[in-house]
Amino acid sequence: MADRSVSIELMWDIPIPQSLEATQQWVLSAMQRHGWQLVNMLWRILGNEQDACDAYQDTFLKLAHHDYGAKPQNIKAYVFRAASNAAISILKRRLREKDKLQSNAAIKQNATRPSNELNAGYLSETLRASIARLPEQFREVITLHDLGDLPYEQVGMILGITPATARVYRCKAVQLLAVCMRKETR
Repeated sequence: MADRSVSIELMWDIPIPQSLEATQQWVLSAMQRHGWQLVNMLWRILGNEQDACDAYQDTFLKLAHHDYGAKPQNIKAYVFRAASNAAISILKRRLREKDKLQSNAAIKQNATRPSNELNAGYLSETLRASIARLPEQFREVITLHDLGDLPYEQVGMILGITPATARVYRCKAVQLLAVCMRKETR
């Protein structure tokens, strides 16, 4: 990921030309301010470069076309929420595709090995799928706090809840994820 961050940083170092329309300037400025955090969050959620790039692009396209080019009141909140929604949509799509290709028996067979060793890739995919199945408020808090590395204060601001509520939602989400993971790894 170190090589990837170097090439991405070059994109954010490009000066914003003054000849651009005002709408384009503030969108590019938002990309420069929040882009690296979004890429980091999306990479953690999706674990796949192509999907992270797709979600990143979708996020800034939504920002550019928000309310016919109008600037949102809180750009950071809008961008992080749009990015987490795009990532969750990709995870859900991935889950549907996986269900079409493999039956539950094949997944269980893949999870249990004679030596009782679990495949780390399988665990990551199972965790991502479990996060995608969480109730929306829990999923958003887990996505922004744990995968996006945002403090509870920012999570609360983005979601319109108090930091204490964000902590409670995260606690409940972790409990639900533990139950899901326990079922999947047996």
